[in-house]
Amino acid sequence: MYSIVATQPGDIGVLQKQEFQLPEILPNQVLIKNQSIGVNFIDIYFRKGLYPWPQENNLVLGSEGAGTIEAVGADVVNLRIGDRVAYAQPNNAYSTHRILDANLVVRIPDAISFDQAAAAMLKGLTVRYLLKDSFEVKPHHTILFHAAAGGVGLIAGQWMRVIGAKAIGTAGNDDKCNLAKNHGYEETINYSNENFLDRVQEITNQLGVDVVYDSVGKDTMFNSFKALKRHGTVVSFGQSSGAYTDLQMTDLAFGSFHLTRPTLFHFYANRNWLENASADLFELISNEKIKLDQITKYPLEEVAQAHTDIENRKTTGSVILEI
Repeated sequence: MYSIVATQPGDIGVLQKQEFQLPEILPNQVLIKNQSIGVNFIDIYFRKGLYPWPQENNLVLGSEGAGTIEAVGADVVNLRIGDRVAYAQPNNAYSTHRILDANLVVRIPDAISFDQAAAAMLKGLTVRYLLKDSFEVKPHHTILFHAAAGGVGLIAGQWMRVIGAKAIGTAGNDDKCNLAKNHGYEETINYSNENFLDRVQEITNQLGVDVVYDSVGKDTMFNSFKALKRHGTVVSFGQSSGAYTDLQMTDLAFGSFHLTRPTLFHFYANRNWLENASADLFELISNEKIKLDQITKYPLEEVAQAHTDIENRKTTGSVILEI
């Protein structure tokens, strides 16, 4: 048994393989043998120290995975050895095995593979809270979604298409824009050679959009507000280009705007929400309304290369580690 740990906050050089022995599981816990592990920007934020560490050193990164239950605690009644399960919880996923409280785990339907579950659990549940719980998207809404060709963006585009809303997506090159269009976006904007604010105003006939979903941060946030209709909403859920620090509360008065910065794990902690949200996600995947056809795979021991490729924007869709 081994994990990939970050010995301290830093660049990819801090990622090291480390063997471990399992502790005894508690009565309310399950032991999962990971088969596939998702890689996300939140892992890079933690590795670099942009998010506070829960310990001083040797942090096991990774926030989602899928595998098989190998042991259950004495008080666990809803899960059994051999069950195929998935989870999304901060850190400790880059490992051959993981112990979790049973109420943080959901069963995977037979129609969904380990790779699909690991590729979709964190990102798919993120899309669910974005489109349902942070700003509830309706068919009459027009949406601007940054990083439309990323793992979250491709799921979001397909989910918004199911809802019937008009989705505009931004991406960094023509290939990524075409990919986003094939995954539900009615319009795409190549921000490497187009001003996304000008294009949004053109596409919407100067009306603006109802909501902007922004995981980019520093490079986009200022113009994200300018792209809104009056009373529009910005949902900030990441900062891949760095933190946006120039916002004043009075800036929101320009258009009576709304701003929210939700976090998945605050929703995930509610078991009823987790069951309903994962059921919604798995149904859309099983019915092929959401297709996970853009998955880049690396062996667990090559996670440093996965981080490098994500940071250099060389990947599209979801990235997973296989064991």
